[in-house]
Amino acid sequence: MSTISIQSPAILRASAGAASGASTRAVRSTKLRLTVRGRRVLAAVAAAPLVAGIAFSVLAGGSALASGEQNAGVSFETVTVLPGDTLWSIASEVAPGVDPRDVIDDIMSLNNLSSGAIQAGSEIAIPTQYSH
Repeated sequence: MSTISIQSPAILRASAGAASGASTRAVRSTKLRLTVRGRRVLAAVAAAPLVAGIAFSVLAGGSALASGEQNAGVSFETVTVLPGDTLWSIASEVAPGVDPRDVIDDIMSLNNLSSGAIQAGSEIAIPTQYSH
């Protein structure tokens, strides 16, 4: 840790007796020294907002993620993917009267799929509103 030392010139103060030949005296300014205890207190005061922010985010941040309210009332049936099946063909088969794009969106969100790629032999969940 480096320190900076600033030295100011001595300030001469003229007293009332200076005009009569009395001697003038030099007034020195005091140096500010920070002790080990002072450094610790300063560090604690500087870190307090950061600690308070972390504590707030830990206590209040996780409740929304763990609630699971979105999928609370969803019921589904599973379908085994056959070789050559696509999400479009499965959506057309399980819900012939509905737009396949809407059915595919529901299947992808229910199964947490990031793309439309599915593998033969895997089981995917189909919302019961589309299964007959």
